[in-house]
Amino acid sequence: MADKQLETRLVNAGRCKKYTLGAVNSVIQRASSLVFETVEAKKHATRNRANGELFYGRRGTLTHFSLQEAMCELEGGAGCALFPCGAAAVANTILAFVKQGDRVLMTNTAYEPSQDFCTKVLARLGVTTGWFDPLAGADIVRHLRPNTRVVFLESPGSLTMEVHDVPAIVAAVRSVAPEAVIMIDNTWAAGVLFKALDFGIDISIQAGTKYLIGHSDAMVGTAVANARCWEQLRENAYLMGQMLDADTAYLTSRGLRTLGLRLRQHHESSLKVAEWLNDHPLVARVNHPALPGSKGHEFWKRDFTGSSGLFSFVLHQRLTDEQLSALLDHFSLFSMAYSWGGYESLILASQPEQIAEIRPEGKPDFSGTLIRLHIGLENVDDLIADLDAGFARLG
Repeated sequence: MADKQLETRLVNAGRCKKYTLGAVNSVIQRASSLVFETVEAKKHATRNRANGELFYGRRGTLTHFSLQEAMCELEGGAGCALFPCGAAAVANTILAFVKQGDRVLMTNTAYEPSQDFCTKVLARLGVTTGWFDPLAGADIVRHLRPNTRVVFLESPGSLTMEVHDVPAIVAAVRSVAPEAVIMIDNTWAAGVLFKALDFGIDISIQAGTKYLIGHSDAMVGTAVANARCWEQLRENAYLMGQMLDADTAYLTSRGLRTLGLRLRQHHESSLKVAEWLNDHPLVARVNHPALPGSKGHEFWKRDFTGSSGLFSFVLHQRLTDEQLSALLDHFSLFSMAYSWGGYESLILASQPEQIAEIRPEGKPDFSGTLIRLHIGLENVDDLIADLDAGFARLG
């Protein structure tokens, strides 16, 4: 299927007969113990337990193997590790490649729990963390040290949506620290709008809770690795007891089938809302990678094949608590909730000082309230009308 277009690959990935048993979808095989008919069958399963052979529930069932194969087909990896959520995928993927005395270099705009894992867990294990500006590009070499073992990217960045110059970063890291493992939180691009491994990144991580599931009703994390890193990631995840239940693996595979259509609508609607916001008198800045003027837009345009539904904008003023309540408490379509990537539209607000608290180095370059939106699959004109009514409540 490598020669087919994305939508075709999404529909067919991981759907070979050994996983579907003649049905359209992969089977749901719930199992802890898997029975061997003979001693030789047990030996065969033991020899091939890491290569998609039924062995023990923690190694996976046909349901898991189908999803793992699909993710490798879509992201171009040698293997895919499955986790119970995105945070588990980030934490265990980093943990697989560091030891006491090593250093992690992480983008300053990484998701807050990713930062917290480094500063609150790895620090206790004797692993230090450094930070780099998301727009550093080749200048990242200034932050590399002899003990830098992991370089962690996230593009676009959390909340403020900066897009990395990934080719420049990868080339710089390889020139100075060729053995360092480069990994990326690739959730915004759903692993398919930005083909991370094609750009020389070692591991592409996703909170599949978002776009892969697509319906805000299950949690999953994925990490697709190249051949250099796959075995170490796979065995570390297994030893840490990381696994996913078969039903969620099935839901994730099912989500893939409509991912192309959903992403296309998220892209179209979010860009229309972003353009409307860009012209609104209350808005100082719109952080949407597909919008000219957004930080790193030129890298998005060069390296990505589309955008998703998540972006943010900054108001000219810092809203008071009363104004925030007036704005956020009365939407008819936008809901306040953590996470994103489902079919529904979401809204959250952050004050600049709150963002400053979760940025280890470098402070926000704005003073107004930041609003993060996830644009769902509702009619975009209805969403704009809902936002317009919200702004009217500010007086």
